[in-house]
Amino acid sequence: MERRFSLAVSGMTCAGCASGLERKLKAEPGIADALVNFALAKATVLTADSKIDIDQVIRAVDRAGYSAAPAEKIGSDDGKQSYDGWLVLAAFLLTIPLVLKMFLPTGHVLAPSGWTELLLATPVQFVAGWRFYRGSWAALRHGNWGMDLLVVLGTTAAYGYSLAQLLLLSGDGHLYFESGAVVVTLVLLGRYLEERAKKRTTEAIRLLMDLQPDRVTVFRDGEWTELPADFVRPGDRVKVLSADRIPVDGQIQAGASEIDERMLTGESLPVGKKTGDPVFAGTMNGLGVLELNVTAAAGDSRLSRIVDIVTNAQQGKAPVQRLVDRVSAWFVPIVLVISLLSLTGWLTVGVSLEQALMAAVSVLVIACPCALGLATPTAVVVGTGAGARAGILFRDIEALERAFNVNAVAFDKTGTLTEGEPEISAIAAVGDRTADEVMTLAASLQQDSNHPLALAFLDHAKKLGLALEPVEEVEIQPGQGLYGCVSGSRVVIGNRSLMVTQEIALPETAGNPPAIEGETQLFVALDGRLAAVVNVRDKIRDSAAATIGILRQRGITSHLISGDAQLVADAVGRQVGVDQAMGDVRPEGKARALETIRQTNGVVAMVGDGINDAPALAVADVGIAMGAGSDIAKETAPVTLMRADLRLVPAVFDISRRVIWKIRQNLFWAFIFNIIGIPLAAFGLLNPMIAGGAMAFSSVAVVSNSLLLRRWKPGLLLTEGERS
Repeated sequence: MERRFSLAVSGMTCAGCASGLERKLKAEPGIADALVNFALAKATVLTADSKIDIDQVIRAVDRAGYSAAPAEKIGSDDGKQSYDGWLVLAAFLLTIPLVLKMFLPTGHVLAPSGWTELLLATPVQFVAGWRFYRGSWAALRHGNWGMDLLVVLGTTAAYGYSLAQLLLLSGDGHLYFESGAVVVTLVLLGRYLEERAKKRTTEAIRLLMDLQPDRVTVFRDGEWTELPADFVRPGDRVKVLSADRIPVDGQIQAGASEIDERMLTGESLPVGKKTGDPVFAGTMNGLGVLELNVTAAAGDSRLSRIVDIVTNAQQGKAPVQRLVDRVSAWFVPIVLVISLLSLTGWLTVGVSLEQALMAAVSVLVIACPCALGLATPTAVVVGTGAGARAGILFRDIEALERAFNVNAVAFDKTGTLTEGEPEISAIAAVGDRTADEVMTLAASLQQDSNHPLALAFLDHAKKLGLALEPVEEVEIQPGQGLYGCVSGSRVVIGNRSLMVTQEIALPETAGNPPAIEGETQLFVALDGRLAAVVNVRDKIRDSAAATIGILRQRGITSHLISGDAQLVADAVGRQVGVDQAMGDVRPEGKARALETIRQTNGVVAMVGDGINDAPALAVADVGIAMGAGSDIAKETAPVTLMRADLRLVPAVFDISRRVIWKIRQNLFWAFIFNIIGIPLAAFGLLNPMIAGGAMAFSSVAVVSNSLLLRRWKPGLLLTEGERS
């Protein structure tokens, strides 16, 4: 049986470290697959042998030259290398006099001597820069290349050359202590800023986690006591005071209140809750005091499942990232070769060792695989976090990338484009009985049923204030209707097929009320004769037509796939404005219908909510499940909408496009620094200090660019789309 472990990894300094660790883990016996996320400092390991435990996986990470521990939820700081601000500040203060010397005339009283430069540069090189030596040695011992090696080679060369000049030539000639010190300081500063920015990328998850209180008031041993939330189990009795956040999923046993559920449903108004109603962890209680029966432990709450979904998605790897990893694996060796060629080339043409060495050092310093490793995961983490805040959950990153290319969207009808709650729109009596009398008998026959059509009859009878009567001998005919005895009368309710089976004549007067496009007609017979014709409709969601309009504006075609009759599908399709409506489609036929759409339009998404939609959600390029739908649909689809607002459908494609474009921008910045900088450095046109600054800036620029995704809000976007 496969087992999955999530680890916090420390010691990684660049994308090369992450890809090297990933290769090492995959080569370990019993490990089926491994994903290492440099931006999050997380590793996800899938074992093929159930006997392998997390301690064995941690030892495998140790053998690869890194440290690991069981990971907490994303948002914790476990596994992240700390670049302390005080260390960066100390290096900065020691480096300032070295840099000032460059702007002072030779022999100036404020210009430090060669020995003073050595005194200032040494702690920067070997104290502040010690982590680079440690990291590169650990990586080399296990056959990995990393960014630390480039920093160590470049700065040590500058330091060593300057030291040799000072000792052997008594300082005659130029000293480059400032080059090594500036590079170490800038790299430290860059990683310090990068780390701070990376922590902000997981803010969405931390905010979700913070919604669930850590302490719970539980009834134990005859008294109320406060315990950590992890100690609460299903069946416990919990008290929630007014204006407190609800700590667990549960059912109200005593009390009533209004609950603010906007973090789960997006609804701005509080929802009234009474005894027997469910409540969910993370929602906010109103003025009432509630006693709950716990239905799920803290780790199994609906909020926890949402956090897990987003966490697992953020630890995944997009297809584009796999290409970047392959490039990063070869990057450091290629840079080393270019640096060596630069050194030998300049010496061959007769320049001084000093000039040749500076060109080689600049090549080593400008190279920045860190930015390559951060380009994709930081955009994915911030983008999926922004989506989660808006009510869009991505289960895997491949779905996020595929959504970028969607050209067509297929919608289920019932519960997706419609509310999924039938209502009676008209009833016409036929014969001696009044409409109210017929409705009383029809609703009474269905009083013990929870079928959506039965609920429509019962709701209509309740609105009319009708009293239900006793029922006998109820028999259901699936797909047709039901019949039985109510107060001595034999009542039959169903479609035309059931009326034919029961030999009940349908005269021409049965056309009153007339059949309305998009509505279903049912018939009620009493004692073998038609008594009433009932029109039933499924209300179309308010956001349906607006959603289809937004998709059309973006060049995405829309399709309706329904098991209802073609006439009903056509009617609903016309009302909401889809490009194509397909009716009479069975669940197994929906997958074939999607293939037809795919052949014509290309990449296709499916939006559904029911068990019968699961096959189509699975075969679609992007399956999108409505959050109010069945658990099977939500487990099958890689994308879930947390609330039943169809306007989130185009928002799925929008956040996907924003993330993919952000990844492309990041990769551009990551590559452009190297494409331009490495040749300039090799030809001696780039000072090592400038190279170090550019290298540090590129990583910070990539992370900062990704953080712009935090401002994404689908509500404003959709409002603009509807207005245009």
